[in-house]
Amino acid sequence: MRLLSQMFGKDLVKVAQNAFLCGTMEKLELYILGCGSALPTTRHFSTSQVINVRDKLFMIDCGEGAQLQFRKARLKFSRLNHIFISHLHGDHCFGLWGLISTLNLLGRTADLHIYSPHGLEKLLLPTLAFFNRQMTYKVLFHEFETKEPMLIYEDRSLTVTTIPLQHRIPCCGFLFAEKPRPNHIIREMVDFYEVPLYEMNRIKNGADYVTSEGQTIPNSVLTRPAEPPRRFAYCSDTVYLPDLAAQLAGVDLLFHEATFAADNLARAKETFHTTAAQAAELARAAGAKKLLIGHFSARYEDESILLEEATRIFPETLLAKEMLCVSI
Repeated sequence: MRLLSQMFGKDLVKVAQNAFLCGTMEKLELYILGCGSALPTTRHFSTSQVINVRDKLFMIDCGEGAQLQFRKARLKFSRLNHIFISHLHGDHCFGLWGLISTLNLLGRTADLHIYSPHGLEKLLLPTLAFFNRQMTYKVLFHEFETKEPMLIYEDRSLTVTTIPLQHRIPCCGFLFAEKPRPNHIIREMVDFYEVPLYEMNRIKNGADYVTSEGQTIPNSVLTRPAEPPRRFAYCSDTVYLPDLAAQLAGVDLLFHEATFAADNLARAKETFHTTAAQAAELARAAGAKKLLIGHFSARYEDESILLEEATRIFPETLLAKEMLCVSI
């Protein structure tokens, strides 16, 4: 610490110490790039979202125009390393070809990981070989089964688990879950007991502190609990599945498709989609904190009818729209 002080000055070192000791809520944001359904309109782009987890970007579905919307949102391609595709309908994956080509033109070198139901690698590889004969980076495919929940991604702070859905072809949603974080240090208490810096990680992870005189200072005196881990659930195209409430229990934000209003319930069943009212029923049953509805049918020029339908059942409902950013 003395060396750092000599190199950078005492004030900067103090800021670094405070950042280490006093935990803050990390960034977890959802960007809506597109919220329309299969038929193109001038109002909406095809389905695509980006979740920003501590400045690491994860794309969920990649409909046409996703890369354009990505740039409009002022997101950085270099921070995007993982793409999750719910199913192989065009309005959820046609944007992949253009995005992959653009990253190649930009001279990307980092691997790009794509997670999807089976079949995407077989579809993509021949066209990639034709249009991008000299790839500057690797595209790695991770294909999964859609019948049971599966852990498909994990790093030191996050897990992604599939949510089995029921559509006309194999389809899954995704549950993004933060891992529990260490306790936050109470600066005044560690100063009072003169706890050395090298003990901080042990204390943040639950250890008591023993002073040089042999006195044991309980961890509860030195720390406060970290904020509860946050969870975001993405439910793409599906019929209404009430049993999902168990897997979605208590999520901070639930995105659920709401293609139709209740007066088109028969059409929703026929096309394996959900109404806004059904999405709200699921959010209520799951005890979600907030519901975000999207994937709107082209027949609705004003989606407020869908919002009104959902809020009657679940008041904490938001309407998706392009460039909306929701902080979780």
